[in-house]
Amino acid sequence: MSIGLNNVALNFEDGVTRFIACRPGETVADASYRLGINIPLDCRDGACGTCRVHCESGRFDPGHYIEDALSDEEAAQGYGLACQMRPETDLVLAVAASSEVCKTRAAALKGRVASVRRLSDTTFGLSVETEEPVGFLPGQYVNIAVPGSAQARSYSFSSAPGSARAEFLIRNIPGGLMSTFLSEGAREGDDLDLTGPSGSFYLREIRRPVLMLAGGTGLAPFLSMLGKLAETGSDQPIHLVYGVTHDADLVETDALEDAAAKIPGFSFETCVASSESRHPKRGYVTEHLADAHLHGGDVDTYLCGPPAMVDAVRRTFAERALSPASFHFEKFAASGAGGVA
Repeated sequence: MSIGLNNVALNFEDGVTRFIACRPGETVADASYRLGINIPLDCRDGACGTCRVHCESGRFDPGHYIEDALSDEEAAQGYGLACQMRPETDLVLAVAASSEVCKTRAAALKGRVASVRRLSDTTFGLSVETEEPVGFLPGQYVNIAVPGSAQARSYSFSSAPGSARAEFLIRNIPGGLMSTFLSEGAREGDDLDLTGPSGSFYLREIRRPVLMLAGGTGLAPFLSMLGKLAETGSDQPIHLVYGVTHDADLVETDALEDAAAKIPGFSFETCVASSESRHPKRGYVTEHLADAHLHGGDVDTYLCGPPAMVDAVRRTFAERALSPASFHFEKFAASGAGGVA
């Protein structure tokens, strides 16, 4: 990105994210239309309010508008008008429309297999080399077409945005399309078609303590978030609880140790559910939610894991009469279809 440009992530209601670059002094609306993304717009004078968006991260000059278009209360909540707002930093904006309505779609990306690592009997590490660094928000996923089939699978990035290679954690499912390709057919240099990024599960601007809960390969998006935080830092405590079923399922703990060394205030613990485990901490993630990391509810909670884990965490919060300041979650299906796996 050239000096003077601000990168803006437009998150649409259908989960598609597109990135635009705003030139100095350029409004978000002007930059969007210049790149062929037709966000809702009925005027360019700050009078109708049609282009109202919500800023989830970053700062901007709100420009000029009338109160009928945007109230003081809405402005205080982080809303702005795309036809008037000029980014002062990189932004993440929620657009109240689908990508289809805005005449755009998820980006089609070309990649090649750089390496396939067998991290355990249950997990592959896939490294993909792309023509240029892929833009995404830490925590988001991409759809990868399975070579030799007409199907695609969705996987969260485990690498930080802007990395030279895109990294993924992929569960080894016996007989699964992607698992079979990775274990039997994948070769360095094989072409891959990717579509994305997508998803509303991503790291927001950190304003309070953060609790991260990962189940199995649901660790992937957190590795991406931690990679970003290693670059930007944080002045809030961040704690991760990572749970798996069997001892052999624990992977990438060295990456977590590295993150703990680089990110002030970050800590983590691991647990294993199997009763036959020899791990120091046994049981489910819900059994290892210490009061010290819940901050009486003044905590932003991020959870990625199978549906049963998401439901169990919700029940645990209800039983403890705890309502986190925010609760962001991603469920994934075993097949990887229709969700993140």
